[in-house]
Amino acid sequence: MTESASWSRFKTHFLSCDPVGVSVDISRMNFAAGFLDEKDADIRKAISAMERLEAGAIANPDENRMVGHYWLRDSSRAPTPAIRKEIDGCLARIKRFARDVHSGTIKPQKARRFTRLLVIGIGGSALGPQFVAMALGSTRDKLHPHFFDNTDPDGFDMVLAQLGPALGETLCIVISKSGGTLETRNGMLEARRAFEAAGLTFAKHAVAITQVGSQLDAYAVEGKWLARFPMWDWIGGRTSELSAVGLLPAALQGIDIGRLLAGARAMDDVTRTKEPRRNPAALLALAWCHAGGGRGAKDMVILPYKDRLMLFSKYLQQLVMESLGKERDLDGRVVHQGIAVFGNKGSTDQHAYVQQLRDGINNFFVTFVEVLRDRAGKSMWVEPGVTSGDYLSGFYQGTRRALHENGRESITITVPDAGAATVGKLIALYERAVGLYASLVNVNAYHQPGVEAGKKAAATVLECQKRVLDFLKAHQGQSFTAEDLARETDPALEVETVFKILEHASANPDHGIKRALTAGASVFEARYSAGR
Repeated sequence: MTESASWSRFKTHFLSCDPVGVSVDISRMNFAAGFLDEKDADIRKAISAMERLEAGAIANPDENRMVGHYWLRDSSRAPTPAIRKEIDGCLARIKRFARDVHSGTIKPQKARRFTRLLVIGIGGSALGPQFVAMALGSTRDKLHPHFFDNTDPDGFDMVLAQLGPALGETLCIVISKSGGTLETRNGMLEARRAFEAAGLTFAKHAVAITQVGSQLDAYAVEGKWLARFPMWDWIGGRTSELSAVGLLPAALQGIDIGRLLAGARAMDDVTRTKEPRRNPAALLALAWCHAGGGRGAKDMVILPYKDRLMLFSKYLQQLVMESLGKERDLDGRVVHQGIAVFGNKGSTDQHAYVQQLRDGINNFFVTFVEVLRDRAGKSMWVEPGVTSGDYLSGFYQGTRRALHENGRESITITVPDAGAATVGKLIALYERAVGLYASLVNVNAYHQPGVEAGKKAAATVLECQKRVLDFLKAHQGQSFTAEDLARETDPALEVETVFKILEHASANPDHGIKRALTAGASVFEARYSAGR
C-alpha cells in the first residue's frame, strides 16, 4: 500500500470521539473495502438488542434475569423506580462509609484509624478492583490495598507478611455474590484466623458485599460486621466493577469514584450511537469479527503503553473470555465460540513476545492502548529534545509499524491520560463491545456454564479425597498404592485422581499421610499410609 493510500485508509477508519476524548483506529485491520457495508445490518441489529437490554429485557434466558451494569453509572435508565432507588442508595452509603473510615468515625478495634485494605474475592470480585487500584493508586492513598484473590495458602501468608503489624489497622472486604464461593470463604477463614492470632476480632474489621439473604450475608449479620453492601442478581461478576464490588474498595483507597462513574457514563452515551461507523464499541466488535472470521480464530493481544494499565489485559481476560467462550449459541447449536486474550504492557513486551508477534505464527491481532499524557508536569530531557515519554511513544509507533509491515493486524485506542474518568471510559467501552460482538456471533454473553462445570468437578475431587483419606485413617498401620486405594474405596474412581490426591496430601503435614517409595521403584509403586 502506498503512503497516500495508507493515509487515506487511516482517515477513513480513524474515529475520534470528541465528547469523550477517546479515539479508535481500525485502519490497520486488513478487512476488505466492502466488509463494513456487509456487516452493517448485523451490527445495527446488535445495537438494537443492546438498547433493549438497557431497557430491562431479559438478557440471560438461562437464569431469567436482566443484565443492568449500565444502570450503575446512570440510574435514571433503570427500568423501575425501585432499582433506581437501590442504586442511588448504595452509592450514597459507599461514599458515607468511606468518609467515616477516613475520618476515623469508623475505626479498628485497637487502633486509631484504618490504614490498610484487604479485599477478599476471586474472579470478577478481584480482577476489577485490582486493575483500578493499580491504575489509580498513589502514595497518597488513604488506605493501601492488598488482595486475597485465590485459595493458595502460601499466597495468603505472603499478603499477611506484607501487612505485618498493620493487620490491626486493616479493613477487610469480603466479596461473593452468591455468598458461597469457596475460594473467597477460604480467604475469609484464613484472614479471620490471622486476626484472632493477633488478639483481634475479625468482625470488627469486616465488611461484606453480597446478595441480600446469602450465606455470607447471614454470616455477617450474625457476626455484627461493620457493614454490608448489596450485589444484585442483575449484575454479573465480570461487569461488577462499577457496583459496590469495585466502588467501595476504590472509595476507601481514596480514588474519585465520581469521575470513574462519569467517565463510564460518557462512554455509554457515545456507544449508544446507532450509526456503526460513529460508534467506537461497534467498530471494535466489527474488527474482532473480521480478525477471527466471526469464530475467534485469532487471539486478542492487549498492549497498553502505560505502566498503570498493566492489569488491563488481565481484567479483560475474564470480561472477554468468560462472556464469549461458549460451546453453544443462542439457538442451541454447537459453535465453540470465544476470543483468547493475553497481554502485558509496552514497551516491556518489545523485549518479550513482540518477536513472535512480528515473525512467528500469525494467530493474533493486537490492540494498542496509547496514552497521550506522560505524567503530571514536565519531564526531563534524557537526550537533547527527547523525554522518556517520547521514547515510549516512539516504541509504540515503531512496534505498530513493524507489525503492519509484516502483515500483522492491529487496533489502536488512544486516550488522553490514565486518570479515573479514562479508566471508567475503558471499562464501559469494552463492556459494550463484548455485548455487541456476542450479538454478532449469536451467543449469550451473560452466563458461564463452563465455570459452574469446573466448580462441580472440584467438588467431586474433594468428595473423592474424603473417601480415600477416611479409608487410610481407618486402616492405620497399613499402606496402599494409589491403585489399591481406588479399588478399595470405589472402583469407579479414576486412579489418576486418587494418585494426585495422595501426592498432594503426603507433601503437606495437614492430613498426616506418609509416602514410602522403594529406591529404584516407579513413582506409581509409592505406598501411602495414615500416621498415628
